Amino acid sequence: METDKFEKAFSDFLDQDEYDEAQTALFSMVRSSFKAGWEAAGGETPRPDAGIRLLTARDKAKSR
Repeated sequence: METDKFEKAFSDFLDQDEYDEAQTALFSMVRSSFKAGWEAAGGETPRPDAGIRLLTARDKAKSR
């Protein structure tokens, strides 16, 4: 079936290094855009070394 060929080709594409590079670039663009909007709305500029940190449920509970 054509659908099976498509899914196989798409899966192969996702497994390539080029996809990882594209995904990283897209993430950077989205984060930069969000940061610009955040700052334009008066949000505090994140520290350059802050990076990205995943929050656990415990972290979220502490911030309340």
